[in-house]
Amino acid sequence: MNTLITIEHLKKTYVIGDETIEALKDVSLVINKNEYVALMGPSGSGKSTLMNMLGCLDTPSSGRYILNNLSVAKMSDNELAEVRNKQIGFVFQTFNLLPRASTLDNVALPLVYAGMNKIERDKRAREVLENVGLGNRVNHKPNELSGGQRQRVAIARALVNDPAIILADEPTGNLDSKTSVEIMGLFEEIHNRGNTIILVTHEEDIALHAHRIVRLKDGLVESDTINPRITTYKNRMEALDKKIT
Repeated sequence: MNTLITIEHLKKTYVIGDETIEALKDVSLVINKNEYVALMGPSGSGKSTLMNMLGCLDTPSSGRYILNNLSVAKMSDNELAEVRNKQIGFVFQTFNLLPRASTLDNVALPLVYAGMNKIERDKRAREVLENVGLGNRVNHKPNELSGGQRQRVAIARALVNDPAIILADEPTGNLDSKTSVEIMGLFEEIHNRGNTIILVTHEEDIALHAHRIVRLKDGLVESDTINPRITTYKNRMEALDKKIT
């Protein structure tokens, strides 16, 4: 397997007034290309801090982070912004779409920062919208879409730059059960196409879609196991249909 992420002895300390908080105490982790990993843990476990490190939204107090052969732990804010734009696609619980922009323009936004011309970025945005089942919604604005459709737009935006990683933070947190299953089915398709997915969740049934589950507790990796009970879109829909009937 080709290694995509290597983190070694990652630590993150926050100083708030007279108090020092060790959000990450000593975390080491390797993630390979085309893995599907869930990060789990209760509030205060360090999973959100680790997500921020993996997403290059923050830098560690100490330790190494190698992403796709780039050492990012000590990069400047501008360097991190460039890495985020080229290497990482983000999917958030709250969608984070521009309310006055069309679906097409929301998806194309990362390509604006990448310097691509409008014709090329609109073409690419249309392609990924087709891939997530929204080719007929390119001119709609977010308030004209359902919650599931808005999350599909957010996923298309995450995919548009062909990033090394899709980093999804509680991607079904604002969705009903049926729509959540559909969105997790979409992640399944994306993974099957060869993408690497890191899913941050506190929901056990959502984590079971991943092939590997990393659990954090008190700023440390508590367990790192292969998931023997992978949930697929098909069996989740079957279970949901039985529950309804």
